[in-house]
Amino acid sequence: MGNWVVNEGLSILVILVWLGINIFLFVYYYIVYLDERFYYTRVLVGDALSWARAPAACLNFNCMLILLPVCRNLLSFLRGSCQCCSRNITRQLDRNITFHKLVAYMIAFHTAIHIIAHLFNFERFMDAQLEQNETIAYVLSQIGNGDNRLYLNPIRTNETNPTFVAFTTIAGLSGVASTLALILIITSSMEVIRRSYFEVFWFTHHLFVIFFIGLVIHGVGEIVRGQTASSVLTNKPSNCAAQYKDWGKVPDCPIPQFTGNPPMTWKWVIGPMVLYVFERLVRFWRSKQKVVITKVVTHPSKTLELQMKKKGFKMEVGQYVNLQCPSVSQLEWHPFTLTSAPEEDHFSVHIRIVGDWTQQLFEACGGEKKEFQEAWKLPKMAVDGPFGTASEDVFRYEVVMLVGAGIGVTPFASVLKSVWYRYFNNDTGLIPKKIYFYWLCRETNAFEWFADLLQSLETQMLEKGNADFLSYRIYLTGWDEAQAAHFTVHHEEENDPITGLKQKTLYGRPNWENEFKTIAGNHPGARIGVFLCGPEVLAKSLSKQSINHSDADPRGVHFIFNKENF
Repeated sequence: MGNWVVNEGLSILVILVWLGINIFLFVYYYIVYLDERFYYTRVLVGDALSWARAPAACLNFNCMLILLPVCRNLLSFLRGSCQCCSRNITRQLDRNITFHKLVAYMIAFHTAIHIIAHLFNFERFMDAQLEQNETIAYVLSQIGNGDNRLYLNPIRTNETNPTFVAFTTIAGLSGVASTLALILIITSSMEVIRRSYFEVFWFTHHLFVIFFIGLVIHGVGEIVRGQTASSVLTNKPSNCAAQYKDWGKVPDCPIPQFTGNPPMTWKWVIGPMVLYVFERLVRFWRSKQKVVITKVVTHPSKTLELQMKKKGFKMEVGQYVNLQCPSVSQLEWHPFTLTSAPEEDHFSVHIRIVGDWTQQLFEACGGEKKEFQEAWKLPKMAVDGPFGTASEDVFRYEVVMLVGAGIGVTPFASVLKSVWYRYFNNDTGLIPKKIYFYWLCRETNAFEWFADLLQSLETQMLEKGNADFLSYRIYLTGWDEAQAAHFTVHHEEENDPITGLKQKTLYGRPNWENEFKTIAGNHPGARIGVFLCGPEVLAKSLSKQSINHSDADPRGVHFIFNKENF
């Protein structure tokens, strides 16, 4: 438990505070609608009134939060501002997408409760109009027939049905539009759709505009109504409810007057909406700045490398950018990790060709052509960013574990390049004293584009007399024992036959239990940063190992797990 608190304590505290606010708002507004002012409303619809209004308050709160985790410029600014703070604080910013998802699930949960409760409300409003004329429900439903302003029952006639009313009122239409948009947004965000059909996810996610428009105008119709403050004083329900047949006939019990609740949602979401609009304007302005492609490299592993320049572009290690190619799509933006180092005079990305957009970009850049391409023939690119990620914190730890799976090695390419440049320039302020690098790939051709960098770094460390600075393990996970046996005869050679590196390629998957034990034994009392760019299954495994091998003693070794999120 102590190890778990060290790694996850602050994150759990944030989640508990968020859940606590949701519970408080739900209970508070549930009780508010048990007030005497809404007594006559409850006569018509019962407890469904509170069950509809309590989740509405929670919806306002969560809709206020949902846009903040995707304001990338805001997060980058906060990350820069928090560099002097505890590493645990900056780690929370790296979990922005996780929190964004949690808030979305909470919105869906409260939306379901809100809808179900209002379905009961509309049925009961209709039943009240169909009641016999001697019941209080019928009398309450007839109030306001003259001026149609001080009514209580939003269904004004018994010659209709709840479905017709729901689709002919502002509240009904906006509610249906927002709900349909929410369903499409959440279903298209499933992992299988997002990975295989990114365009579907990207376009559908922009239905959030319809969701927020519907949300803001949803309360304009003032469907939920209660007694006016002055009417409560003259027609006190505790005294006059039983005398409903004599309302207006006796001076102590005049006919009650009702009014709707003014819309409140806009007060909750106006701040984040303005902030998000400003965020998009900043992105638009940056995307219009000129970008020049200086070099295109086609790697055998179906990976396209683009080297680019942009005036005023400044980056840190491990950051990412959003790319748009207008000749491929005028609307689509895709995130890619920067593989260049801040010390270089250009910035670069490595793009694995796995979908329609990447294939079209590959063809537009002449990736299939053998002859030399003129620069003016290359497509125009728009770049938005860079944006901060967890990998920025690599240089805040003396001991670092870097774990990349497949193309997930890209942020660590930037890190290792920066290390190479700093060693080359004899930078004495370099904090990391030891780097453990793990790269997991299924096929041999995935190693090709990255092997040169590792060879240069390996040579540089040998020349500087610090060969132990970088310890790397390369795992080929897609080979069986028969294929691996073919290469065992070459293990006596100085360099590995696959990568050309001195470190031999390993087959299968790492035994993380042993790896963590070894590293913990080599660095007692150290805080070790564990950085991953890879699948969720691997993230769960590394997170568990980080917790299991951290010492509860404050003076002991602690593994701090960090994961890239896009």
